[in-house]
Amino acid sequence: MSGQDDGLAFHAVACARGGRTLFEDLSFALKPGAALLVTGPNGVGKSSLVRVAAGLLQPASGRIDVRGDRALLTEASALDQDLTLGRALGFWASIDGRPQAVSDALAAFDLGALHDVPVRLLSTGQRRRAALARVAASGAGIWLLDEPANGLDTAAVGLLEAAIAAHRAQGGLALVATHLPIAVPGAQSIVLEGRV
Repeated sequence: MSGQDDGLAFHAVACARGGRTLFEDLSFALKPGAALLVTGPNGVGKSSLVRVAAGLLQPASGRIDVRGDRALLTEASALDQDLTLGRALGFWASIDGRPQAVSDALAAFDLGALHDVPVRLLSTGQRRRAALARVAASGAGIWLLDEPANGLDTAAVGLLEAAIAAHRAQGGLALVATHLPIAVPGAQSIVLEGRV
């Protein structure tokens, strides 16, 4: 659950992939209720920044401080294709100790009517909303969202924006990496640019 002590901070962080420096000397600090919007064209390191924040990539230099549980959204939904949507989300919610959170998460992303539909039958946009519902159901205070608007129509982007706002209002924080427009009022902003 999000808490008063949750936080995420980068201190002069650099990231290199395949011998190429994607970004360096990157610093920011997020406290409960805060958000960071990371923008820039594809290939400049937005996904790598999210992976560093998630602890999946080691920074080339610098330090990261994390207080609180993290929930990560990537391109893969990590939902069992053979289960119904409700059962697939329920699996993860049970691991997080929050089985009761599934119905609210489904409702937040307008997926309630698809509760009993196998994940493999969902459309691209529905799968993306299902992955977002998994993040919402986790109860993690720190949301790490990599290109969350990919595959979403205008209405679904509105649901995403509302979910981020509600999460922040409850003391959660969000790091959102995107090349698509997403309204995150009051967010800090970092623009990554391609390095030569």
